[in-house]
Amino acid sequence: MPSCTSFLISHHIFLIPPSNNTHCNCHFPTITKAPKPTIRHGRSKMSLNQTPRPEPSNSNLSILNSLTKLLWGQSLPPGLLISTVRTAWNSTWRLMMSQLAPSDPSSGGYSRPPSKFRITQFPLQNPTALHLYIGLPCPWAHRTVIVRALKGLEDAVPLSVASPGLDGSWEFKRVFNGDRDILIPSLDRANGCKTLKQVYKLRRGGHDGRSTVPMLWDVDRKEVVCNESYDIIEFFNTGLNGLARNPGLDLSPKELKGKVEEWNQIIYPSVNNGVYRCGFAQSQEAYDTAVNELFNTLDMVDDHLGNSRYLCGDTLTLADICMFTTLIRFDLVYNVLFKCTKKKLVEYANLHAYMCDIYQIPKVAATCNFTAIMDGYYRILFPLNPGSIQPVMPSGSGHEVLSRPHGRESLSSADETTGFMLNRAGSLQ
Repeated sequence: MPSCTSFLISHHIFLIPPSNNTHCNCHFPTITKAPKPTIRHGRSKMSLNQTPRPEPSNSNLSILNSLTKLLWGQSLPPGLLISTVRTAWNSTWRLMMSQLAPSDPSSGGYSRPPSKFRITQFPLQNPTALHLYIGLPCPWAHRTVIVRALKGLEDAVPLSVASPGLDGSWEFKRVFNGDRDILIPSLDRANGCKTLKQVYKLRRGGHDGRSTVPMLWDVDRKEVVCNESYDIIEFFNTGLNGLARNPGLDLSPKELKGKVEEWNQIIYPSVNNGVYRCGFAQSQEAYDTAVNELFNTLDMVDDHLGNSRYLCGDTLTLADICMFTTLIRFDLVYNVLFKCTKKKLVEYANLHAYMCDIYQIPKVAATCNFTAIMDGYYRILFPLNPGSIQPVMPSGSGHEVLSRPHGRESLSSADETTGFMLNRAGSLQ
């Protein structure tokens, strides 16, 4: 199972800079109007967890509007011009998508590149010198930070949180947060680098491939230990119990390993990667196949969860964590940006309550930064959202709604034991 590249897939997403982020220093004459009376209002407050957005320049737009009115007045542009622009945009879009999301040439279906660095054996040479790199928008990185929190590994495995830059690369910056206690972007706390690419290049022999998150780093050897998300969560679950504050929690117990693997074989291709197969499809046929598989699987899982608290019964497992990090982004991002539009998650009674159930497990909510998730997708994935316009957050996806009673305790016969083990891990760091 994969990781997120810089951002999500490729370290060089944009071959052409997004025009709305390009500011022209030229000034053109415009028609001036009489100034309107100034009305002063109290300044509205902005969340400290939200990045201020610069006001766009209208000079280029004004010149373009004046030119089009001069050429053809209020009528639509000539058909030849529309056809030419459509062809040029389509060709440019396909070129950018080939970098963003490699596809099968015959079908146009998205083909996710494999992770390069894998954990091949336990224990590691020096498990006390590890550092985890993540990005908040990324669902693959999200699963690692949830398992790290539930196992109580915050002290054993320090964390650096990258954020996606406008060129698509992961970068480090300090963000001050005045909202609830959630993870926010940070500086590189292990190497002091400005970008994740610089961290990868510190390893012996350098690195010319994709710079992806999550990434587990060996501080002493200056080496990439692993950038495969499922390897990392398996390792966090059992490989560091000597350092964990909650070693008794096992998210893949021996008696359930078969079931966990069965569920992973279902949800990874059709749901975890399925939403990307919808969003990154480069043909109608590829999209139709992916979206049908996605919603058929969601329907099946929703039915299953009508009689089972978690995927494998009463026990929270790694399969649930993997499912959760896709579900928590579904209505926020995938339903709109990735065209997963047949149903919203909130329309699935069991799936939505199941997501709320996991969200309310101590320390999970603190890993969910909804502002960073939406900003990371809508602002950065230029080929899917050229205007970088970010929609309003869906009413069913906010912290207050997700914190309401979900009623799924009645499906479990072991909720008290599970709750005790999860609460032992302490506070999120």
